[in-house]
Amino acid sequence: MMEMPKPGPEQRKLEQLAGIWKCEEKMYPSQWDPKGGMATGHVRSHLAAGGFVVTGDYEQERDGKKTFQGHSVFSYDAQEKCYLLHWWDSMGMPAEVFRGNFEGANLVLISKNPMGHFRMTHEFPAPGKHRSKMEISQDGVTWNPMFESLATRVD
Repeated sequence: MMEMPKPGPEQRKLEQLAGIWKCEEKMYPSQWDPKGGMATGHVRSHLAAGGFVVTGDYEQERDGKKTFQGHSVFSYDAQEKCYLLHWWDSMGMPAEVFRGNFEGANLVLISKNPMGHFRMTHEFPAPGKHRSKMEISQDGVTWNPMFESLATRVD
């Protein structure tokens, strides 16, 4: 019987995304949220597929109501030598695919679609803390914030 492959150092970097998280979020005014404001997020992420991916389920609450949901799958593509984030959400669009790499300790992923360029940055400032931000750009050069989130691990 053949021995199954094991996750390498690239996949192991994704392990820091796994866990149950509570997020304090600042939503900036945008075409999807003209007023912006504060929100609370909840993420449940875990290792899957033998440790080769991290899957997550996200829910956002504002004023005591669920306002947004999403599902993520983070992986590493050894052929392209980049990290991938496949993202589905309650907006009903097809999966969004982000590509990128670690820049120092930060995972920076970019996607482009007909609505513009999107940049998602994940920072890990301390054990049990995870900071993320999403930025949008029409030209891929000038970026405007969509949201910032500070997550605290609760499990």
